[in-house]
Amino acid sequence: MSDAFIVCSELSFSWPDDTPVFRDLSCTVGAGRTGLVAPNGAGKSTLLKLIAGEYRPGAGSVSVHGTVGYLPQSLPLTGSLTVAEVLGIAPVLRALEAIESGDTGEEHFGTIGNDWDVEERTRAELDRLGLGGLALDRRLRTLSGGQIVSLGLAAQLLKRPDVLLLDEPTNNLDLDARRRLYTVLDEWTGCLLLVSHDRVLLDRMDRIAELDRGEIRYHGGNFTAYSEAVRAAQEVAERNVRNAEQDVKREKREKQQARERAERRAGNAARNLKNAGLPKIVAGMKKRNAQESAAKADGTHSARVDQARARLDEASRSLREDQRIALELPATNVPAGRTVFLGEGLRVRHGDRDVFAGVDLAIRGPERIALTGPNGTGKSTLLRVIAGELEPEAGTTSWAEARVAALSQRLDLLDTDRTVAENLAAFAPGLELERRMNVLARFLFRGPRVHLPVAALSGGELLRATLACVLCAEPAPRLLLLDEPTNNLDLVSVAQLESALAAYQGAFVVVSHDERFLAEIGVERRLRLSGGTLLEAGPPEL
Repeated sequence: MSDAFIVCSELSFSWPDDTPVFRDLSCTVGAGRTGLVAPNGAGKSTLLKLIAGEYRPGAGSVSVHGTVGYLPQSLPLTGSLTVAEVLGIAPVLRALEAIESGDTGEEHFGTIGNDWDVEERTRAELDRLGLGGLALDRRLRTLSGGQIVSLGLAAQLLKRPDVLLLDEPTNNLDLDARRRLYTVLDEWTGCLLLVSHDRVLLDRMDRIAELDRGEIRYHGGNFTAYSEAVRAAQEVAERNVRNAEQDVKREKREKQQARERAERRAGNAARNLKNAGLPKIVAGMKKRNAQESAAKADGTHSARVDQARARLDEASRSLREDQRIALELPATNVPAGRTVFLGEGLRVRHGDRDVFAGVDLAIRGPERIALTGPNGTGKSTLLRVIAGELEPEAGTTSWAEARVAALSQRLDLLDTDRTVAENLAAFAPGLELERRMNVLARFLFRGPRVHLPVAALSGGELLRATLACVLCAEPAPRLLLLDEPTNNLDLVSVAQLESALAAYQGAFVVVSHDERFLAEIGVERRLRLSGGTLLEAGPPEL
């Protein structure tokens, strides 16, 4: 096992407008595989950039023991670069070529150093990541997004790093590329810190680090173990809050009852003193004693109420914000067996080649279909045909009298100048104001949040607002099309999407490489598009 490690001491970082990301953050990441999880915007990517040295902290320090390899979420690459340039081996290859041509200049040997086997090592690394056939002089603009991500990872692995930082490495990867990445990381023996929403990948981690409210807490085991621990802790916290609330109510009730008893005693005492004919000075002393006794008892009960409130505050701090979406969507129901889309002999061309040809597809009733296949095979194109956005060159299409809704990963359906409430009113004009507010509350928009402009929403809020408008639109969608919907979503937002789709009663077709997501939303039919042909398929082995 490697002795590489990362130490962050009292780390603080703010954006140029002085918005803090975190303050006094301290953590240590040792050898093994660590998955870093948190909602979007909590600072996961920022922390990786600080460790990689791309950002400088406002205060505190970062210490890394070992060579660092860092794969950011978005690679800052231009399309004119060659594969060799991206891999960082172009100068060495040129020096090798020069020496083979007879040029024995000293500068060439200095460039090569100990990398005489660089081409063999590069080929082996590319083979591991499914890029074995890639020419080293090929330009980046000719590669797919998934190939570029795999190439970026290969570039980092060629550095032979001790510490590897990966930010959402499975984004844009198809299932085969994901499997290869899983294998590479399963064999990793150094220090790995990984940010991902891919739960299959997170389940291969040795530990989970949760960044929450500016602190990092470690959980031994993989993501499933972490989720179970969080769920159990939440249940305990909810129970503690309920008990603390009951304590506050009881102490308040007892305080009020004590006051009422004191007032009755004071009234009785005043009447008794008046009837007893005692001197005024004696009667006044007895009255003051009774008032002081009542005040002391009231103070004791007030202290108990304050203590109960303090216990409630402490219990509430342990309680995570409830982010669950609870829905009922009966208007989306499609009777079993009813055909909502029928395509026969579909053919789409791109330039001088067929994207696919002779495709037959029938979508019936409340089917839940996963459309799978390698990147670049035309899955998004087929979705556009099903949505009616793209006319095929050949074949026929027909739809039932039902609304088709498409949810892209860009989440660009809403009017960014309107508020959340105004967008829902546009999608469902017949919905009364009170019912619209109830709908938005179910999607966790309450109080002033419903009047936020869409342009000001976070990624998770934009997802919830889009789901509210799409699923509760008039007429309700009976066929829903989703293209890589979990890309760029944090784990909380993925869970909310799963909750919404669990309530949806129509048919849907989803393009996704996220197998855990497909399992959670109850996919019952799989279609694989590959080589221009659409075939029924079974679940893959991970």
